[in-house]
Amino acid sequence: MGKAFIFGDNVDTDSIVPGRYLSVSDPQELAKVCMEGYQLGFISKITAGDIFIAGKNFGCGSSREHAPVSIKAAGVACVIAQSFARIFFRNAINIGLPVVESDAAIKDIEQGNVVVVDFEQGRIVNLTKLQSYSFAPYPPEIKAIIDCGGLVAYVQTHQIKI
Repeated sequence: MGKAFIFGDNVDTDSIVPGRYLSVSDPQELAKVCMEGYQLGFISKITAGDIFIAGKNFGCGSSREHAPVSIKAAGVACVIAQSFARIFFRNAINIGLPVVESDAAIKDIEQGNVVVVDFEQGRIVNLTKLQSYSFAPYPPEIKAIIDCGGLVAYVQTHQIKI
């Protein structure tokens, strides 16, 4: 459960983590610059459990993993968007950041609304407006990766040899 931060369409990876930070690999350091290309010092507004709400094509641009890593490390519980850039979507799953597509939720949720996401039931609840929206739950394989905290942890937990 967290407060909603609203973003528009085509939020690119440079807005999430500017290119000058590409030499940084520590997630906690990347968290400090989360959304810095969007607004300098944005990280000071985020509390663990908050949720990003965006329009179309969230995470477009380069395929850098830094973007979803910074969002997850900043404590954001989930990104809900109308659509995601394909590589961002897969990178998010691979590092254990939940991402959900929902046209209805993004049209209705407003800045600061308190939102909770139930991944088991495929339901987003806007506690501020007392409204809910459904989404297709993850397939079991993807849910298992998210639940483990990402693909690397999944592989290690399941002792998969690659």
